Amino acid sequence: MALKDILEVSKPRIVVLLVITAVASLYGASQLSPDPVDITYMTYLHIVVAGALASAGSSALNHYYDRDIDPRMTRTSTRPIPAGRISAKTVLFYGLVLSCASVIYGYFLINVVSAFFIAVGIFSYVIIYTVWLKRLNTSNIVIGGIAGSAASWAGWSAATGTLDLLGFLVGFLVFVWTPSHFWCLAMKIRDEYEQANVPMLPVVIGMRRTSKYILANTLILVPYSLMLYMFGMGLLYLGIASVSGGLMLLYHYKLTQNPTSDFAWRAYKVTAPYLTIIFLAVAIDGAFHLRV
Repeated sequence: MALKDILEVSKPRIVVLLVITAVASLYGASQLSPDPVDITYMTYLHIVVAGALASAGSSALNHYYDRDIDPRMTRTSTRPIPAGRISAKTVLFYGLVLSCASVIYGYFLINVVSAFFIAVGIFSYVIIYTVWLKRLNTSNIVIGGIAGSAASWAGWSAATGTLDLLGFLVGFLVFVWTPSHFWCLAMKIRDEYEQANVPMLPVVIGMRRTSKYILANTLILVPYSLMLYMFGMGLLYLGIASVSGGLMLLYHYKLTQNPTSDFAWRAYKVTAPYLTIIFLAVAIDGAFHLRV
């Protein structure tokens, strides 16, 4: 067992994305809440540690549960468990320890509300998405997107000790963004999901109809993101959300005209950075809050 295999089952890219989401929400909440809060460096450290543990632990449990279908997909066939580089029991133990540790850490060193949302994120990704929906229903990734929202809610409540309406709406952005993002990837590797008998949307309804679903979802996402101005976000956020959302709309419209795996991959590369950009916009808006 090598360190790189432990890192692989932890899905470090997802860890980084969710930690950025949580930290940006933490800072945004401290500045945008009705009563601004002074956040210590230790609070930032605690949300980074708890978030990283939660994300790595739930990702490892995802690797463990999917060990039977991973060998059927080219993209996942070389993962540590199917490749025989690490035992399934080791990954299960690692995932359970980190997941439990993240909630306990959050409870004692952040606050009970933040710990609750950390637990919600783990439960949503591992149980609702991985175990329950992924192999049964095309709505799998839609509902599973709540796991990403939970990272934002955990960060927001780490600052305020509660979750106000703006905090909920900011976190819910992740849920609304997830289908557009993941269905592009599903279009790219549609044949692999079909091989593994996983009912991702393009497997069930085809590429052209999926591209229309992606565009429809983005037509919901962009107005939703801009609507947050009405609930307290500022002009800097509004400008960044307009530009990044407009770029997504352009590519997802083009995808409906060219619903191929190659163009879906191009659209995916445009969709993927959106979440990081939008949450950095939340943090920037908190630092330089301007409204008309």
